[in-house]
Amino acid sequence: MGQRLTQTRQWFRRLNAGIATYYNAPYRAAIARARRDEEDLFMLLVFAEMMGVPNPAAWSTLELQPLLMERFHDWHTRMGMERSPLDHFRCC
Repeated sequence: MGQRLTQTRQWFRRLNAGIATYYNAPYRAAIARARRDEEDLFMLLVFAEMMGVPNPAAWSTLELQPLLMERFHDWHTRMGMERSPLDHFRCC
C-alpha cells in the first residue's frame, strides 16, 4: 500500500509539472525579454559613470563592476555598440 501511494504522489507531481509547463509556455518569452531589459538597465547604471554619464549611485555600483565585466561584451553588443564604449577597457 505504501509503495502504491508513493507512485501515485510521483505521478501527480509529474502531472503538475507538465501542466505548469503547458500554461507557462506562452509567457516564457515575455518573461525572458523583461528580465533581459531589466539586466540591461542595471548594466547601464553600473557602467554609466565610466561612459561619462553622471550617476548618483556611482559609489554604490563601483564594487559591482568586477563582477559584471565578464558579461560586459554581450551587453554592449546587444545595445548596438560594435566596440567597447569605454576608452580604457577593450573587450573586443
